[in-house]
Amino acid sequence: MDNMFLANEDEDDLYGGFNDYDPMYDTNELETDEGFQQAVKTSHGRRPPMTGARNQNRLKTGMMTSSMGRPVTGMAADNTATARPMTAVRGAGYSSRGQSFDPLNQAANRGPAPPLEAKAEDTPEEKIKQLEHQVNDLIEASCFAHSRGELGLALEKAKEAGRKERILVRQRDQNQTSDQINLDLTYSILFNLANQYEANEMFTEAINTYQVIVKNKMFSNAGRLKLNMGNIYYKQRNFSKAIKYYRMALDQIPKTHNEMRIRIMQNIGTVFIKMGQYSDAITSLEHIMSERPDPKTAFNLILCYFATGDRDKMKRTFQRLLQVDLKIDDEDKYLPHPDDKHANLILEVIKNDTLREKEKQKKAELERCVMAAAKLIAPSIEATFSAGYDWCVDCVKQSPFTEMSNDLEINKAIMYLKQKEFQMAVDVLKSFEKKDTKCAAVAANNLSFLYFLQGDHRQADKYAELAMVSDRYNPSALVNKGNCIYKDGKFEKAMEYYREALRTESSCTEALYNLGLVNKRLGQNESALDCFHKLHAILRNSAEVIYQIATLYDLLDDVPQATEWYMQLIGIVPSDPAILAKLGELYDNEGDKSQAYQYHYESYRYFPSNISIIEWLGAYFIDSQFVEKAIQFFERAAVIQPNQVKWRLMIASCHRRSGNYQQALETYKSIHKKFPDNTECLKFLVRITTDLGLQEAQDYATKLKKAEKAKELREQLHPEDIERERASSGRAGSGRAGSGRAGSGRAGSGRSRGGSAESDGGGSARSEDLDGDSGRGGSAGSSRQNSARRTKGGMRSLPSADGPYESEERTVDASYVDPLGPSMERPKTAARKRDTAEDGFAEIELGDDLLPE
Repeated sequence: MDNMFLANEDEDDLYGGFNDYDPMYDTNELETDEGFQQAVKTSHGRRPPMTGARNQNRLKTGMMTSSMGRPVTGMAADNTATARPMTAVRGAGYSSRGQSFDPLNQAANRGPAPPLEAKAEDTPEEKIKQLEHQVNDLIEASCFAHSRGELGLALEKAKEAGRKERILVRQRDQNQTSDQINLDLTYSILFNLANQYEANEMFTEAINTYQVIVKNKMFSNAGRLKLNMGNIYYKQRNFSKAIKYYRMALDQIPKTHNEMRIRIMQNIGTVFIKMGQYSDAITSLEHIMSERPDPKTAFNLILCYFATGDRDKMKRTFQRLLQVDLKIDDEDKYLPHPDDKHANLILEVIKNDTLREKEKQKKAELERCVMAAAKLIAPSIEATFSAGYDWCVDCVKQSPFTEMSNDLEINKAIMYLKQKEFQMAVDVLKSFEKKDTKCAAVAANNLSFLYFLQGDHRQADKYAELAMVSDRYNPSALVNKGNCIYKDGKFEKAMEYYREALRTESSCTEALYNLGLVNKRLGQNESALDCFHKLHAILRNSAEVIYQIATLYDLLDDVPQATEWYMQLIGIVPSDPAILAKLGELYDNEGDKSQAYQYHYESYRYFPSNISIIEWLGAYFIDSQFVEKAIQFFERAAVIQPNQVKWRLMIASCHRRSGNYQQALETYKSIHKKFPDNTECLKFLVRITTDLGLQEAQDYATKLKKAEKAKELREQLHPEDIERERASSGRAGSGRAGSGRAGSGRAGSGRSRGGSAESDGGGSARSEDLDGDSGRGGSAGSSRQNSARRTKGGMRSLPSADGPYESEERTVDASYVDPLGPSMERPKTAARKRDTAEDGFAEIELGDDLLPE
């Protein structure tokens, strides 16, 4: 009681003693309270337990009461539950064994919580769920592979998904849960598989897979897939079945899906056009134009009317094409706002976004359809092409797309150029000089190009300057200006313009090609080779570029590289005789006669009038000791150059070397008849007639003496003319055949040229490169010098008509030199003399009686 304090008894203070309390109820000091700690550790203060009878009596009532009669809360009604300890009977968790305070009995549960019970993975339901997850993953992987362009991988994933799905169905059947089959999953697998078959062009398998889907009535709306089947038949060009399936798909699609129905009808109209059934196509296309017109449908309709020859409907449909609503917003929203910075920031975001790009695509498609339709119907709707084009231009000017009229006028000028009406094209282009800057620049470019082709370099330079004034950063104008300066011989200045054009537009192929030509002309072969290699990376299959690279390697004496690039060129232009001849020349210089013959003969087959190739082939067969085969080539050379006696002498010599002396004599006689003053022919005639013992030998000998005297007299009177004539006749055998289409001949002939493969530019209609002579002038001569320098022990050239036949002694049966070289020594079959000792009748004289009667 010493520690107990009573409340303040002062009744006057209403709030007095409010904060006073019995300190024995203060639980903050329980840990330091000695009495409490002693009671906890010992049995001091514990009440005696209740008797068993009393407890049993109270348990029977279903509710236990305390000693004060208070019911115990939380007591279970049944006897099975464990009763909560009563604080009035026994300590709640207190023990005399020194345990700590643990009223909720948490000591036994200390430590980490037990892990969650894992799900059993071997249950059938879990296996089915895992299989479904794997199938979905495979479908997604197949779709992603298809989007990346890996079509083979996409097909494999789709097939694997189908195999997994069949395993899934068997699992469901075994678990007797077939009613839980996921039809959406099966549909997705089959549809994806059919798409992958179609993407891999396995059309039969795709059709079969689509048939499985369509025939299964459990798949709702599967009939729409007949549209895909119709597309496959269209790819196979089976147009009748394509129309059949398009119409079946059209029946399956409800009228509420109007856009899909319109697209199917577009497909039907396209198929009818492919089949040539223009009336049926017109029916479908007219319906589309009445429902939802678009540029492509309008153009197809114009095409059908053009095929049927309906001029009035062509005009009406062209006007309807110009009235098609593209549903593009006003272009003014893309104009900059000088005072509103926030609007300019928004403009920077939207001017190149996806919506803007789609609008540009729609507009470009309309312009393409209008241009194509105008070019198609212009010659048909009016009496002349010019009048028809003028009508189209007037219609465009009155339409919402007025800005296209200028492009149509430019296109009209280009059509004049294609029709060789140059003056009309010039007049149309000159009308743009006073128009807006863009059109004036385009017209000036075309005029500069046109005058350059006509050889009027002054006018070409003038309009190139106008184009540059209109737009200094126009690469086509810079290229045209560089071409004009190149023709004046100012190569360094032209190079500057070409480089400026490349700085303006790095993909300007005309400037890069012409820059390579200028470097080649200046002898800077390494720089030229670098330019053409860059151009080859842009234009992979350009024959002109590959030819220039091969020629530059040839000039740099890199024969293996030159041969490799010429082989690539042959793969692109396999029938070019000049390239074939050049390859033959390279192999001939390297000593590979078999390859050289193959390419020379291919060149001769494509261009049989090239004298240099004919001469090489004839010399090849003579060196190979097949003189009979050489005769046909010399006969063709004689037909090409009938006034050259050389080829006829070669023919006669081939006959003589093959042993056909009679034919050789007839050939020499025909030569003498046509060329009576030719001393070489007379020498052969004297020798052959003498060997054959003919009486004509003396006559030919007399003619030979007269011809030699006349020749000496001419040489004394006009030695310069004789030398010039001899030189020209010596070149006649190795010259080219007038037209100059094919080029490369033998190494000794020095006639290697680029031929038809070389071109001077890959320009467009608005900008072109150098003319035909500018690029080839420097390379041809260098190539000839280079080939002559590399010649090493090649095939000997045929002798000229004069030199080899001269002899020192002027006798009647003068010795001569065969123009084909010495003949092979004839085998001596009877070289051994007869042995008279073995002959029994050698010493016996035969009498008349021994002779046969």
